[in-house]
Amino acid sequence: MTTKNSRAANEAQIRALIEDRTKAVQRKDSVAATSSNAPDMLTFDVVNPLQRIGSDASRERAAEWFSSFQGSIGHEIRALDITAGEDVAFSHGLCHVNAMTTDGRQVDMWWRTTICFCKLDGNWMVTHEHNSVPFDVKSGKASLDLKP
Repeated sequence: MTTKNSRAANEAQIRALIEDRTKAVQRKDSVAATSSNAPDMLTFDVVNPLQRIGSDASRERAAEWFSSFQGSIGHEIRALDITAGEDVAFSHGLCHVNAMTTDGRQVDMWWRTTICFCKLDGNWMVTHEHNSVPFDVKSGKASLDLKP
């Protein structure tokens, strides 16, 4: 049975995990950014392919993304909401990145994120992550200029 206190403690642990991941993204540290990923995690990202399976694939994607930027990455999550039970939890929020690409383009975009967690061997691990951007139905193009 999940009590109010255990729920609050679980939510605090997950919030800390997400904050650590955010700091790792800012430093472009792909190992730290993916250290809480379960070995068989499933990722739906804003870029191709439709899905990636496994923490190794997630780490490779993070390293690839980080290498596309000069210097550190401005990264934050707003409107973060976490719901945690005893051994299953999820969060959702709005992610923002602001950085300069290696070819000199400024990237300043928001996307939606949902992360699912399971407590494995006493530790919260990411088992599923879904990042997406809305698209314009008429043009079929991603809406990359939206802001909260």
